[in-house]
Amino acid sequence: MESVAITLFPFLLAIVAICFSFCDANSNVLCIKSERNALLKFKNDLVDPSNRLASWVEGGDCCKWLGVVCHNSTGHINQLHLAAPLSVPHLDAPVTEWEAYHRSKNNSSLRGKINSSLLELKHLSSLDLSNNNFRSNIPKFLGRLGSLTYLNLSHAQFHGGIPHNLGNLSKLQYLDLGGNYLKPKSLQWVSGLSFLQYLDLSYADLRKATDWLLVTFQHPSLLELHLSACSLEDDPSPINVNSIKSLVVLDLSENNFSSVPMSIFGLQGLLSINLSSNSLEGPIPDYFRNISFLEVLDLSGNSLNSSTPKSLFSLNHLQLLNLSSNEINQDVSEILLSLSRCCLDCLESLDMAHNHLFGHLIDQLGHFKNLAHLSLAGNNISGPIPLSIGELSSLKFFDVSENQLNGTFPLCFGQLKSLETLDLGCNQLEGVVSETHFSNLTRLTTLAASQNRLRFQPNSSWILPFQCRIIKLGQWHLGPKFPRWLKFQKNLSVLDMSDAGISDILPTWFLNLSTQFEYLNLSYNQLTGGISHLNVREFVDLTSNRFTGPLPRVFPTLKYLMLSNNSFSGPLFELVCNPLRKGPMECLSIRGNLLSGEIPDCWNHWRGLDYLNLENNNLTGKIPPSLGHLNLSVLNLRNNDMFGELPSTLQFCTSLIILDLSDNHFSGSVPTWIGDKLSKLEILSLRSNIFDGHIPQKICQLQSLRILDLGNNNISGSIPKCFSNLSAMANKSNQNSYMFQWSITRTNLFCMRTLLVLKGRVDEYSTTLGLVTSICLSTNRLVGEIPKELGSLVELQSLNLSRNLLIGNIPDEIGNMELESLDLSMNQLNGKIPSSFSNLNFLNHFNVSYNNLTGQIPTSTQLQSFGNFSYMGNHLYGPPLTKNRSTNRTPTDGANNGSRSEGSNVNWLYVSIVLGFVMGFSGVVAPLFYIRSWRHAYYRKLDHIGRKLYMSWATMGR
Repeated sequence: MESVAITLFPFLLAIVAICFSFCDANSNVLCIKSERNALLKFKNDLVDPSNRLASWVEGGDCCKWLGVVCHNSTGHINQLHLAAPLSVPHLDAPVTEWEAYHRSKNNSSLRGKINSSLLELKHLSSLDLSNNNFRSNIPKFLGRLGSLTYLNLSHAQFHGGIPHNLGNLSKLQYLDLGGNYLKPKSLQWVSGLSFLQYLDLSYADLRKATDWLLVTFQHPSLLELHLSACSLEDDPSPINVNSIKSLVVLDLSENNFSSVPMSIFGLQGLLSINLSSNSLEGPIPDYFRNISFLEVLDLSGNSLNSSTPKSLFSLNHLQLLNLSSNEINQDVSEILLSLSRCCLDCLESLDMAHNHLFGHLIDQLGHFKNLAHLSLAGNNISGPIPLSIGELSSLKFFDVSENQLNGTFPLCFGQLKSLETLDLGCNQLEGVVSETHFSNLTRLTTLAASQNRLRFQPNSSWILPFQCRIIKLGQWHLGPKFPRWLKFQKNLSVLDMSDAGISDILPTWFLNLSTQFEYLNLSYNQLTGGISHLNVREFVDLTSNRFTGPLPRVFPTLKYLMLSNNSFSGPLFELVCNPLRKGPMECLSIRGNLLSGEIPDCWNHWRGLDYLNLENNNLTGKIPPSLGHLNLSVLNLRNNDMFGELPSTLQFCTSLIILDLSDNHFSGSVPTWIGDKLSKLEILSLRSNIFDGHIPQKICQLQSLRILDLGNNNISGSIPKCFSNLSAMANKSNQNSYMFQWSITRTNLFCMRTLLVLKGRVDEYSTTLGLVTSICLSTNRLVGEIPKELGSLVELQSLNLSRNLLIGNIPDEIGNMELESLDLSMNQLNGKIPSSFSNLNFLNHFNVSYNNLTGQIPTSTQLQSFGNFSYMGNHLYGPPLTKNRSTNRTPTDGANNGSRSEGSNVNWLYVSIVLGFVMGFSGVVAPLFYIRSWRHAYYRKLDHIGRKLYMSWATMGR
């Protein structure tokens, strides 16, 4: 690292000089009039939305203008630095379209045309136009600025080719064109830059520039080369570079190499190699030993396997080693011991996170006196944290999260006075953490140790000795009182105290902290009281607490708001229709509360909303048409009191993956546009409403549909034969599903979940939801035969057609499926149970009761495992039934079959019981069974009473 710094010293010195010149320009020098006029022409062709160039005015001294540096004695302009300050995080990649738009509208990026008047600046040696938004080709006239030694056009939205006449800049030493959209066909022009020491072409597409290796590796003066993300691939003809030793820093990250280019190993003067995020496979090559002075080696983000070669540990100058995110399978103690023999005194950074390391951490770890960065996260390392960790006096970053470490939280951490980041999350640490653990950590900015079994209850007057930006203590025991030591944290941006055993009122001082959170997670506690406002910029999760009162006011930029399973009450109007709500909200989940009133019709400014879950509330009214203006992936309004037909505007939600409107009072026909427009739909649940009409044929166009639930409605007609076109139920397509692709990017935020009626009961599915396939059409008025085409849905796990008016035989093809649950009960089916049902080896729920089925039950392991209830009310015989083949269908025949043939006295007690049952059934139960509206009203009343009782109990519990 020291040699790299020496190499870059001239550039750093130039930057310091530039900065100094901004602050201390010679006030006695007046710029030359012709050069001032040239700058004014240059300004006139620019768009300057933030008025950065306000000082550039006619008649002024241009040597005092922003970004202009003149020579102290001659007055000639020799430096022009107009790099835009960034308002979005600066990554080493071209900005996205959204970022480009954001820059052009909301910050000081310059746009427009670069005027050739710059050619009049004959003495210009340094030009920096980086981080602007020109959206044009690189002007060819720049190749005529013959005095340039420094040219930076990075991240300025240039595209197209690179002008070859840039090769005429014979004095150029520093050239940065990275982070643009360039597509050069050749790099031959680089050969003309005989004094070039620094070249950055990152993110240029070099697939057609096949001479990149020859031109750059054999350049006589080049010290630092950056070709990150240039679409480079394996070169079949490596060049001989044994005589070239100038190159010191080489960055080939984010390309498509499947093996390390052999030409690299001839560059024996290299001090830094970056091959991260390629497609490297197999073992780490032994040839790195040839580069004996190597100080930085980054091979992270590849598919390297096996173990680390012994030759790697002959690099006794190694300061940074990054092998993270590979597939290295090795005992971590072997690696640490080998490193202690070769680079004990020089190693400053070791990152082997997210591999397959195992074994224990060793005591020798404390001997790396200069180690400042250590990350072993995401492995299988077990055992305790060694006490020698406390000897790492230079340690600033320590991350061993997502392992299997056990034992206690060592007191030795209190000795690490330089520590800034400590991450122990997702391990098996246990015991008590005291104030002593943190007494000397005055520099700590990140404390992350969630998902351990630790207890921390300091004195109520204790004040943390550090000011953290990130605190993650989820699943610690911090309660029952809300931690007062947070009161004096002034820089806190991320706070996770979920599932921390806190049962207290959320204190007012916490809501009024001067800090503005970026991320706040207090879910799964027993926090009470009302919340007037939330001063959080991006993410809030208060799920599963006992908060009451109206919904809180939220910050306009909030993206994720999760308030589920509380007792928030009142309308949605203030939250949804607030005129300040113009931010990019992506997720809104308020399920399981006491919200009332209608869903307001003012969603037009929620264009970024992706996930909306308002299930299990008391919402009424119709679905507002403006919801159809959103690009939702998930819409869940289940179990409310909403009514009316579905608005046609919902057909514009073409990204919908889950649509759950079950357990409401929606009416009308199932819209045909569901199948015509919502092509990505994987879960459609309209269960327990008042839908009527036929099942539209268009439903069969939903190629991704995995769960279809239309049960408990008034739907009539026949089952469409085209259900066989539902290909997601016929093929294994989990990895290609929209739901799978959508959920893997949001695993840490919230889970998809829905209630399904499978296996004869109602269950909530969340983490396994993407693996379930189901069709439920039960409790409707469907007629006709069961289509044999259903048999082609071989991936279907659950089929429920019960409580309809279906007739005919059960199709043999159903026996060829891999069903786990099959319910055909309470229809008018006849004939035999198909012999193919013997092949249903995965069945764990089966019901064909109360039909007109006859004959013997087929013999199989599964069919004989179900009780009489699965077969009763038919003319069936054979195991598991104990009756013979003369069994009658009616349930009361059992009493007749059991009576003696000779005359016997009538038992009037039994007769009265039977008559009472019949009268009760016919007077109360039968109407509930046959009159749908009565049944709906009855069960909704029971549900209403149950919810009232629950709320009374919950209130008393508080």
